[in-house]
Amino acid sequence: MTERVALYLQDSHDLRDGLDYARYAEEKGFEAVWQAESRLVRDAIVPMAAYAAVTERIDIGSGVINNWTRNIGLLAATFLTLDDLAPGRMICGIGAWWDPLAANVGIERRKPLKAMRETIEVLRPLLALERVTYHGEFHHVDNIELDVVHGRREPRDVRIMIGATGPKMMEMTGEIADGAVLNYCVPPEYNDKAMDLLAAGAKKAGRSIDDIDRPQLIVCSVDEDHDKAIEYTKELLCQYLAQQPHIAKASGVSNDVIAEIQSTLGWPATKEQINKAKHLVPVELVHKITASGTPDEARAKVAEYTKRGATCPILYPVGGNFKLLIDTFAQN
Repeated sequence: MTERVALYLQDSHDLRDGLDYARYAEEKGFEAVWQAESRLVRDAIVPMAAYAAVTERIDIGSGVINNWTRNIGLLAATFLTLDDLAPGRMICGIGAWWDPLAANVGIERRKPLKAMRETIEVLRPLLALERVTYHGEFHHVDNIELDVVHGRREPRDVRIMIGATGPKMMEMTGEIADGAVLNYCVPPEYNDKAMDLLAAGAKKAGRSIDDIDRPQLIVCSVDEDHDKAIEYTKELLCQYLAQQPHIAKASGVSNDVIAEIQSTLGWPATKEQINKAKHLVPVELVHKITASGTPDEARAKVAEYTKRGATCPILYPVGGNFKLLIDTFAQN
């Protein structure tokens, strides 16, 4: 059993139920709860604030927001505000987003490495309550600071972690971030290369890989009935493979399978399309890139990721019984 474990919440449940799951995960010894922000369905910040308000100990992370759609001053003020709700418990997980979604809402994701580096270089000193002037290619700020008149005028302990997928972003993460939010829908051996890249980046900054936290998103479908758990996961995977090319690429799925799934699903996908496309997802793929099955099977698969460098599994529950997953990985 891993000593660190976290919960990942998306949009498949009522938002108020998410508050119950966050409290229950805290009760069962989970380290953190992370809120997704990916499709145009549920932002991360509102749920994070709600989780902060109803818990006492558990860390709360964005898994992940993007660095394109929030002005850098507002981004810093947002995490200052969240830290006011739950001092020292906030994690800013941030990523480079993905196309075609970004392009469809008018965002041109050019030079993603430079854009991310500039974001971190401005965000970090702002959260330290420093006065910042910065003129880069993507961020321009003049003599600004977080304008705290009432309340805690002290640096905020907000960890900044990059949701890296590509090799260049992974290496840069090791250089400039507090940690990497490793992706889901990848096999455990994906981590081998990721660890090498993070270590190379850390070395540039005079650090080692042990200085880089490495939580990892893991799709986890737990049911006492093995076959039901597999079916739940197929529904999820067909959407990710069709709509998120960076995840499809990292998963190692054949282009023919992806093309067939894409031809079946629209955007947004309907329940009918998902039920039709899920049968195209090979069972072997479910076992390869997710932790799906009975509680014992799920625990064994998650352990494969931690053996290959993940420091804290962030479990993405699939199916209706979130509390069964939490119980399966309870730390107390």
